[in-house]
Amino acid sequence: MTSEAGPPPQVVVLDTGGQYCHLITRKIRELGVYSEIRNSDTPAGALNGVRAIVISGGPASVYEEGSPQVDPAIFSLGAAVLGICYGQQLMAQHLGGDVRPGDHGEYGLAWLETNSDAPLFRGIAGRQQIWMSHRDTVAVLPEGFELLGSTETCPVASIGDRARRLYGVQFHPEVVHTERGRQLLSNFLFDIADCEQDWSPRDQAARIEDEIRRTAGDRNVFFFVSGGVDSTVAFTLCLRALGPRRVRGLYVDTGLMREGETEFVRGVFESLAAGVVAVEHAEERFLNALAGETDPEIKRHAIGEMFVTVQEDLLESGHYLEGNWILGQGTIYPDTIESGGSAKADLIKTHHNRVAGIQKLIEQNRIIEPLHLLYKDEVREVGAELGLHAELLARHPFPGPGLAIRCLCAAEAGRLELLEDGWLVPVRSVGVQGDSRTYRPVLLVEDPPSTPGLQMRATKLINSISGINRVVARAGAHSPVAAMSVHPAAITAARLERLRRADGLVRRMCHESGFEQKVWQFPVILIPLGTPERPDTVVLRPIDSVDGMTAQSVVMPENLLSEMTAALLGIEGVNAVLYDLTHKPPGTIEWE
Repeated sequence: MTSEAGPPPQVVVLDTGGQYCHLITRKIRELGVYSEIRNSDTPAGALNGVRAIVISGGPASVYEEGSPQVDPAIFSLGAAVLGICYGQQLMAQHLGGDVRPGDHGEYGLAWLETNSDAPLFRGIAGRQQIWMSHRDTVAVLPEGFELLGSTETCPVASIGDRARRLYGVQFHPEVVHTERGRQLLSNFLFDIADCEQDWSPRDQAARIEDEIRRTAGDRNVFFFVSGGVDSTVAFTLCLRALGPRRVRGLYVDTGLMREGETEFVRGVFESLAAGVVAVEHAEERFLNALAGETDPEIKRHAIGEMFVTVQEDLLESGHYLEGNWILGQGTIYPDTIESGGSAKADLIKTHHNRVAGIQKLIEQNRIIEPLHLLYKDEVREVGAELGLHAELLARHPFPGPGLAIRCLCAAEAGRLELLEDGWLVPVRSVGVQGDSRTYRPVLLVEDPPSTPGLQMRATKLINSISGINRVVARAGAHSPVAAMSVHPAAITAARLERLRRADGLVRRMCHESGFEQKVWQFPVILIPLGTPERPDTVVLRPIDSVDGMTAQSVVMPENLLSEMTAALLGIEGVNAVLYDLTHKPPGTIEWE
């Protein structure tokens, strides 16, 4: 479904395939200015009248053949232009500068040094924390531009031509981890581009309900609900828009869920409207679909396609819904953009709501996704507007494929390699570096997770060692690291139960200690690293985020980690407990 039209956009964001393109637009709207996204190659003539143009980041290199481009005439339209990351590089290249590969990639937190009095940095000059995700860099500035800021590894972190109102930043002001990014965007919009406030992000529920009625027409809506925030809010919006006679839901117990999940979901939907959601047990079907699979993309596809198969079987049986129907989903924006949902975006990971069977339904106009332009925090705001219980809205995100993508597998055995800075573990995880997907081994350091400065060191290690995208620390183990190895493993009922016990233990301890209130999400991962007697290792991944597009690793209190580690090592088959120190980027929140 498409969003309701807003006023004519004062700001247009040109999409060059960056993972944060929609985040830029959202941040601009949060500042009260209506903005829209258009393809990067939109002709300048189609942008006449806009007050500002923002060129997004992207996964390509500007000097590569076929890389996303912009119409050079946009720089002489008279509108203010801000290039972000790839956008800065593209601006520099088109206006006579030079862009080259950097000596090192730069991913995650960095420190910007700027003492410029340029309007872009009005009120925020000086040393400040920023968020980087790039490989290339501007080597030579275009004529008329001045250098506005640098970092330790990026000499040209910001440039500007005040007379023409053209500015560029190599970092990402749109992400929450750039501490003064909101003020920088505000400076650009109001001081440089002379924009006016014409947009409010509040009161979204009524707008979405109107759009649901237009999209559904006379058709009924059927949901496969999970009990998570997204699907519950989407289901509730449809329930309010269409009424309980036209909305039905089914919770499929895949056998990949957490402890007590089915009982929790049943209770949530009974409180919304008794009898609108049924429970279907399909544990064996999903386990069979995953048998022997080790590749994360194949696993995601297998789960997504099994969802579609189960859906078709159940709907064709006629037990759950009669008449003309469409499928409702709780898909939110990060799910689509990381699946290559943007025209130029790189595939980071295939979301289970974007596999082939779902794409077919999209092409048939049989999908309704009320939340597809929203982020997790915005979904929670809508849920609060709907009056949903705070306990539900505060739940940590849990992936649709469940524990299957937190139970990592290996096709073959592998030994750990001792490097200068730690152990290279031949278990690969998914990352996002320079807006592109990576699938690389993990670096294990033997320092305790609470070692002062270890998080910053982890970031530097990822930037300096090209073959990794994640760093973990050793919290505890039954055997020394040198004695452990990776063994061939797929998803089995025994490994899933081992992970389910570990996840349940972590959730209980976090709830009882209050630590769950200090993190946005806390994935617990199982990897096939250990010894024959104890073949698996648990990885703890507590993170803080606002919307899931970026995240920071959070170190828990030493006493809680110590107690948790001892309890996890008491689970049969668990050899070690590791702690993920990686921010996003360069590592995705989930490992697969």
